[in-house]
Amino acid sequence: MNHNHLYVALVAVMFLGIAYVFNTFPRSEVSLLEKRDLATFPQFSPERLADGSFTAEVSSWYSDSEPFREELMSMSMYLKHGIRLDTGSDNIVFHAAESAGEETAAEEVPAEEPKETVEPEEVLPENPMAADKAKIANAGILIVGTGENVRALMAFGGGPKCGIKFAKMLNNYQRELGGRLHVYNMAVPTSIEFYCPDKVRGKYKSQDAAIRALNEALDDSVTAVDAVHVLRQNIDKDIYLRTDHHWTPLGAFFAAQEFARVAGVPFPPLSQYTQKVIHGYVGSMYGFSGDVALKKAPEDFVYYEPQDVEYSTTFIDFTIDKNYRIIKESKPHKGAFFYRFKDGSSGAYCAVMGGDQRIVEVKTSTGNGRRLLIMKDSFGNMVPPFLFHSFEEVHVIDFRYFNKDLHQYVDDHHITDLLFVNNMFNVANPSTVKAYQRLLQHRNDAGGHGKAKTDSAGLKKETSSTHHSE
Repeated sequence: MNHNHLYVALVAVMFLGIAYVFNTFPRSEVSLLEKRDLATFPQFSPERLADGSFTAEVSSWYSDSEPFREELMSMSMYLKHGIRLDTGSDNIVFHAAESAGEETAAEEVPAEEPKETVEPEEVLPENPMAADKAKIANAGILIVGTGENVRALMAFGGGPKCGIKFAKMLNNYQRELGGRLHVYNMAVPTSIEFYCPDKVRGKYKSQDAAIRALNEALDDSVTAVDAVHVLRQNIDKDIYLRTDHHWTPLGAFFAAQEFARVAGVPFPPLSQYTQKVIHGYVGSMYGFSGDVALKKAPEDFVYYEPQDVEYSTTFIDFTIDKNYRIIKESKPHKGAFFYRFKDGSSGAYCAVMGGDQRIVEVKTSTGNGRRLLIMKDSFGNMVPPFLFHSFEEVHVIDFRYFNKDLHQYVDDHHITDLLFVNNMFNVANPSTVKAYQRLLQHRNDAGGHGKAKTDSAGLKKETSSTHHSE
């Protein structure tokens, strides 16, 4: 009987302790793992109390902003990492928390499309992860490699025709704006296209095949920028981040170089840039995948600031609500194009341009009469600084955060070249196509506001506001 009383007392103390911590300790406001702002306490009104929305949002706030959220999530990842199950024969590791249905679905994915053929004389670097083992983490993310070479890859399931609607949208842009400018498209593959181990490659679709089909569907007046080939030529270099879903600035350099070639503008070598490094970076894929191996293998985020060219940057910043609708915009203001982050900062990707939720206008000393507008997702953030020597103005618009008349913007700024830079998850997403089409059709709709429904790579929406230097 005494043992029962002791057990009840211990359980009571435990629950009282948890209740004390969760109700008195400071609540979390930002999740660095999930790359988002956490829920805030809702504004009270009698009407919202009556319809139940106030109490529902209080419940959401309470569960979303618990104290020590990051520490608890990290602890869960470490525990999950320790109890994973190794299937052995096919070199794929499934976490214990994965359902059997998910594993079966992965086995049933059709084989990829045939690989692109290359000229016999061209010898391309081999996939450095070709022989590695792999495991599937949360959200179907593939974890390959070990130790400091571990890499997270997003599974791509789009078929060879998944970019056709995007191509038709680009053709519409050329027809609508072609008298004023020339349209270019850079469809950017994600890292799984180049680093997927051979033993599991047949389970995922080829982004190369989809991009080739997209390019074939473009009108002759729309110019395709072949990012796939130039990236494949350089897969032995650090062209994609290991712990994040984005490419690196170096990868964007090679793609921007190809764009400059087809656009017929000057492009300096990498030696004309100052290299900057943020050490100890762990990116978005740690939070998405829940795999602790990524946290144990931080990487350097290396970016490049142009030399021998003068430039000034003007921003219009947007504030969005919880539904990703633009509710406020700043007046145009001058600012730094590059931001300083401390080593270990999870916001290092925003060192270039500061984030997505803004319109960016860069005026350079190039003075060649060429004015570029880049319409992009977050992959496009890395491209502009490599084009300051190529254009006298570089404008940047994120399709998720723009609420103005695009035709008027093009006319007001005398745009001569329009470049689309989007990763293949957005290219294959019908919502992206619709969003771009709305921008083309939008004509100063009174009260119209942009709305962002898709993220930068089809995973989870990043809702944090524009990052600034730490």
